[in-house]
Amino acid sequence: MLNKLAQIEEFVLGRGKGRVAVVAAHDDNVLTSIREVYEKGYVEPILIGDKEKIFRIAEENEIDISRMNIIKEIDDTQCARVAVNMINNGEADILMKGFIQTADLLRVVLDKDKGLRTNRVISHVGIFEVENYPKLLIVTDAGINIAPDLKQKAEIIQNAVFVANKLGIEKPKVAVLSAIEVVNPAMQSTIDAAALSKMAQRGQITNCTVDGPLAMDNAINLDAALHKHIESEVAGDADILVVPNIESGNILVKSLVFLYKAKSCSVFLGAKVPLVITSRAEDSNSKYHSILMGLALR
Repeated sequence: MLNKLAQIEEFVLGRGKGRVAVVAAHDDNVLTSIREVYEKGYVEPILIGDKEKIFRIAEENEIDISRMNIIKEIDDTQCARVAVNMINNGEADILMKGFIQTADLLRVVLDKDKGLRTNRVISHVGIFEVENYPKLLIVTDAGINIAPDLKQKAEIIQNAVFVANKLGIEKPKVAVLSAIEVVNPAMQSTIDAAALSKMAQRGQITNCTVDGPLAMDNAINLDAALHKHIESEVAGDADILVVPNIESGNILVKSLVFLYKAKSCSVFLGAKVPLVITSRAEDSNSKYHSILMGLALR
């Protein structure tokens, strides 16, 4: 059972180097996180951005970039286009966000003609190491889909299950969250949750056990579930939490990080390659583990 983010490293050992195209690489935290995975031999970085700033940051932080591929590009949006073209041409395996607005990057990534779209829903998968929870906790989708419908939620679950499977969790327990644990026709999230549970039972969602609606306490605390007489394989032992919408997801993950000091990493799935899109405010440790996660999923 995985309970530490550091254990993700086990899944990239011996797999060969991954080529990471870093968009707008002129960023302290990004270069620091790249240094560690580079020095361990996990990646071949492709740094796309303001070359002078990249060299200055590297010098200030004593990062040896002399053997890294550096592509000079001042404009952030053009940096994204260069990275996406490299992915499409088979010259890079993973795309990573540097000092660029997420919306600007996704605009290029999601371009219908030249982007990295597939027929799958692109979703954000966050992984959290929470001190008082016995295993890593996966939360989705807190980053891109604003108000997903039933079909999108099914694909969001499948993306998260793919991550869990890659981390050695053969049949993850998926809790579909709402404010209550019974179906209420006035609350669409409860109806969706019940439908998703039945879809999993019928094989429309695979390699996992899905239950819902479950309130947050019932999903992660067995005593709370037993107190409410909830009989479920998932309740109190969830591997994956599926939030109803982006607002609730954003509040949940930021509460985990800022109130409970959870360590975290994240990746976006559903594009042609894994996308490492972390907040510019996140530290290098979070970015480091996000890169490892991207490498494990390629």
